[in-house]
Amino acid sequence: MQINIGSAERALRLILGIVLVALPFLVGLSALWTWVSVIAGLVLVVTGVVRFCPIWALLGIRTGGRE
Repeated sequence: MQINIGSAERALRLILGIVLVALPFLVGLSALWTWVSVIAGLVLVVTGVVRFCPIWALLGIRTGGRE
């Protein structure tokens, strides 16, 4: 698994992921939107932490250098 997420994208994914995880608990979304928001947020946080996105790998996209 090679790094394919750069520093700027990593920071954006982590921030957006945390916001999406916290959003349902702060706003009070319906059950469906709570699950959608939390799952999407967790995916963003995990891909930001490991610095690898499988979809980017399939598409051949690299926003990170060879770190």
